[in-house]
Amino acid sequence: MPAADVDLIDALDPRTWRTVASWLLDRPSTAVRRTRLQTLASFLRWLLDTEPDRELFEATGLHLARYCEHARTGALAIGGRTPGKELARSTTARKHAVLSSFYAFAWQCGALAHHFTAGPEARTLRRDERRLLRLGTARLADRGHLTQAVAAALLEATGATVEVLATLSSRSITIAGEKGASVPLLITMRDRHGDIVAFPIPAQVRPWLTTLLSTHRAGDLLFTRGNGQRVDREWVRLALVDAALAGGIPKPRAELLRPHML
Repeated sequence: MPAADVDLIDALDPRTWRTVASWLLDRPSTAVRRTRLQTLASFLRWLLDTEPDRELFEATGLHLARYCEHARTGALAIGGRTPGKELARSTTARKHAVLSSFYAFAWQCGALAHHFTAGPEARTLRRDERRLLRLGTARLADRGHLTQAVAAALLEATGATVEVLATLSSRSITIAGEKGASVPLLITMRDRHGDIVAFPIPAQVRPWLTTLLSTHRAGDLLFTRGNGQRVDREWVRLALVDAALAGGIPKPRAELLRPHML
């Protein structure tokens, strides 16, 4: 085992150290124990760097999700073998599974007073969070951020990928007359198999989309940056985070949201 990792674990308080040691010895394979120790040591370094006053047993599922997201995007300045290197999603998923197993073990042996859950709630949106997100898109629209509001609203309503959203154009919208007015009612897009699918446009989004389309020529991309360039994954992510914050989702949780979660 790397000496620095061993020293870091040995510096823990006796109760936490005993729990870690028991968790490591719970697996007979040396390779598995080495992976467990290195993963936990990496997470602990990151936790000490980001929240120095938080103990290992005070971490939550959101901390695990944030650590793994930092590792995946290369934002892990400390705690990884190669700081700044982006890791594959499968690699970060394995890290998440290892850390989740540690906290589940700690709860089962009585070291944690509450059941630690680090799973689906960190990777998906709860029903109440979706309601807050819809509220946030309305507030973004009221503030004049129509492009971001419509993008976040359609993401929430359709679950489309960033790649699909980025290629939507004014021709993707089906307009119908309603009491003399032209109202956008449907949006069409291609799924991962290349088939065309149609989604109803939520009622609250229709007036925003009408205003947005009034500034577009036929065939123009629906979503563009201020310089006219096509939006990318980071732009969509920030639109989603802005809508979440505007709706009242706490900042630590909002900053973890990613388009694929919808």
